[in-house]
Amino acid sequence: MFGFISAVVFIEFILLTLVIHNFISKERREVEKRVTEVVGKRAASVREQELKAPLYRRAIKPLLIKMSTLMVKMLPAEKEAELGQKIARAGINEKIAPKELLVIKYLAAAGTAALLWTISEIMSGNPIQAVLMGCAGLGLGWLSPDFYVNRKGLSRKQEVEKNLPDVLDLLTVSVEAGLGFDGALMKVVEKTKGILYEEFTMMLQEIKMGRPRTEALRDLSKRTDVDDLSTFTGSVILADQLGISVGNILRLQSEQIRLKRRQRAEEMAMKAPVKMLIPMVLFIFPAIFVVLLGPAAIQISKAFR
Repeated sequence: MFGFISAVVFIEFILLTLVIHNFISKERREVEKRVTEVVGKRAASVREQELKAPLYRRAIKPLLIKMSTLMVKMLPAEKEAELGQKIARAGINEKIAPKELLVIKYLAAAGTAALLWTISEIMSGNPIQAVLMGCAGLGLGWLSPDFYVNRKGLSRKQEVEKNLPDVLDLLTVSVEAGLGFDGALMKVVEKTKGILYEEFTMMLQEIKMGRPRTEALRDLSKRTDVDDLSTFTGSVILADQLGISVGNILRLQSEQIRLKRRQRAEEMAMKAPVKMLIPMVLFIFPAIFVVLLGPAAIQISKAFR
C-alpha cells in the first residue's frame, strides 16, 4: 500500500512539474513567435542544421565511408562502375556510393548468417544444420541489397515508361507554342512531378552550369536506362546536329512511345491467362476434384470392401 501511494505521489509530482514548466515557457514562446513575425526567422546555426539532418546522414553514412576506405582495394574498377550504374538507375546515387553499397552487402551477409546460425543452434542444436543455415544466410544477406536496388530501379523504369508520353505531349505543345527546347523543359518541370521531373531538373541544372545539351541528354538516358527515353534523347540530339525542327521530332516520338505503351499493355493482357493457369492448376483444380470426385471415391471404396 505504501509503495502504491509513493508511485501516485511521484507521478503527480512529475505532472505538476510539467504543467508549471509549460506555463512558464508559454509566455516566452509567444514572445519568440511575435519577434519571428516582425524580424523574420533567424538563420539556423551549423549545429542546428547538422541536428536536423536524418540519422542516416549524421551517423550511418560517415561510418560507411570510413569502412569503405578500408575495403577500397577489394572493389575492382569495373565492379564499382557496374554498382554505380545500378545505384543511378535506382535513383539513390545521392544517398549511397558504390563502395558504401559493398560495405552494406558485407554487413548484411555477415549479420544474416550469424542470425540464422544462432536461431538454428537454439532450435535444433545440430551443427550441420547450423552450418547450412549460416551459408544460406550468407548468400541471402549478400544478395538482398542487390535485390532492393534492382527492384527500385525497375519500379523507376516502369514509372518513366508510363509517364513519358504525357510529358512528351506537354513538351510538344510548349515547343509549338514558341518556346525553345530548354524553355519547354522548364515548363514541363513546373507542371509535372515524379521521376521525370527530377531527371529533367538535374539536366537543366547541368545545362545552366555550362554543360553542353548533348552531353546532358546522353547522361539522362544513361541514368534512367529506359529504351523509349534513350530513343527520345537520341532523336533530339540528331535534330540539333542536322537542324531539323524539334517540334516534329517530339510529335513523332510521342506517337511512337504511346503506341509502344499500348503494345506493352496488350502483351501483358495476353500473358495474364497463362500466368493465371499456374495457381488454378495448383490450388483451384485440386479443390474442385476433391469436391466432385470425393463422394465417388468413397462409394467405390465401399463397393470393393
